[in-house]
This record gives sequence, C-alpha cells and structure tokens, in this order.
Amino acid sequence: MQTKTIVIAGCGDVGSAIGQLLNKAGHKVIGLRRNINQLPQGIQGISADLTQLDALKQSLKQIEQYDILVYAASASTSTEEGYRSAYVDGLKNTLAALPMTPSHLFFTSSTGVYHQNDHSWVDEESPCEPQRFSGQVMLEAEQLLHAQGIPATVVRFSGIYGPGRGYLINKVREGNLAPESPLQYSNRIHRDDCAGVVAHLVNRVFEGHPVDKCYLASDDHPCSMHEITHWLAGELNASMQSKSVTRFSGSKRCSNKRLKESGYQFIYPDFKTGYKTLIN
Repeated sequence: MQTKTIVIAGCGDVGSAIGQLLNKAGHKVIGLRRNINQLPQGIQGISADLTQLDALKQSLKQIEQYDILVYAASASTSTEEGYRSAYVDGLKNTLAALPMTPSHLFFTSSTGVYHQNDHSWVDEESPCEPQRFSGQVMLEAEQLLHAQGIPATVVRFSGIYGPGRGYLINKVREGNLAPESPLQYSNRIHRDDCAGVVAHLVNRVFEGHPVDKCYLASDDHPCSMHEITHWLAGELNASMQSKSVTRFSGSKRCSNKRLKESGYQFIYPDFKTGYKTLIN
C-alpha cells in the first residue's frame, strides 16, 4: 500500500493510539494538540489550539499535503460550552484552517446521541433524540460533518475504558455496586479497540473498500451494571458497602453488527477480557 498522510485533530489518548496504529501500518501521521511533547513516537506534532481559528490557520500552513482527517478531539470541561467548543467550533475551525480538503473525514462521536432508555437494541439507523446537552451537541457536530459535501464517517463510541480510565474499578473497590433493580444496561469499548476501529476503517478507505457514513463501536456484550460491578467485585475481592446508582445514564444495548461485518475483530470482545488486563 502506498504511504498516505493522516491528520489527527485532537491527538490525545485515543487520537494518539489511532496514530500509532496507522504509523505502524506505514503511513505518515500528523497530530494536532496543544502540547506536542506528549505525543508518542511516530507521530509528527503540530502545536495547535482547535478553538482559535486565526492561530490555527497559521499553524496548519506547514501541512503541504494529506489524505484523511480524523477529528478525535475531547472536551476540556463537561459543560455545554466545553462540548460546543471542542466538537462543533473545533471541527468548523479545523476544516476552515486546513489548506486543502481531505479525501475522507472521520469524526469520533458517542452513543450519547441515542435517547433510548427502555433496554432496547440500537444501531446506526435508530432514531437519535438526545435529551442531554452532551448528546445534543455531538449530534449537531455529526450533522455539521455530513453537511461538508465530502465523504465522511462518524464512529460512535460507547463508554470508553482502559489505561487511565479507572472510574468504575475505583467505585467498585470502594464497595459501590449497582443494584439488580432497576435494570440498567451499559455498553463499553476498550481504548485499544477505539483505536483499532478507526485505523481499520481508515485502511479500508485506502484499500478502496466501501465505508459507511456511520458505525456504532461497542463490544459484543452489553450488560447490566449489576453484572459488571458484581463481577469486578469478585475479581477485586471487594465487598459491598452500598448499593449505589452510577453516573451512567440511559439503558440501551448497542449493536456492533455493521462494524463486525466490515471485518473488524475486537481485541477485547467483552468487559471481562478487557478489565482482566487492567486488574492484572
């Protein structure tokens, strides 16, 4: 395969992991972030603030050519302003500042765009009527993406876990386990699979294979919060101190059928295989 160039805007934890995989596949990767000293080896860094258009235009003048843009920014604060700045304004600025249009555009979104709360299965064709500002802003960013008139793909990640993302493990260690009732389904994907999914889809573009406009990226096993917290308690030898609700909202089951039909094979197909590596 001929060497291609990928720009990753918002090259943080997930973006850097994507970049490393694409670099290992023989491609040139340019990562945009404020502090490029935190970029891993193999990614060419450009110091850039995606929220400042004029400065961003100056920073990106040095990009002479590239093929694909992966927009993988994350919000600096969990507020509506923070989300809008990162996902809507940042995307607008990046597209305006880049010296040429990408042949394909990828955007890392969230299953927070779904409103379903009745334990039902959702997929890429399910209606999205988010009630929370986070889902509303992400859906607005998705719509902005598809309005650009160029090939574009949204990847909707479910709850990301992995290195440095120990919220649930810490809660269980403290003895906070989810009750059996009311039933609450949750969905998750390991950080390494987040990177694997995007790299897989980017390579499909380079290989000339069809890539859909949207993929739901979540592991094979949606499960109840009761199931996962009690399993973790057994692995951690933690005893229940309280039956607590979690910060997770909604109760739905995410289907990854379309993604798997594209040929992606999960590194961690369920929460047990993923969390065992973190615990051990």
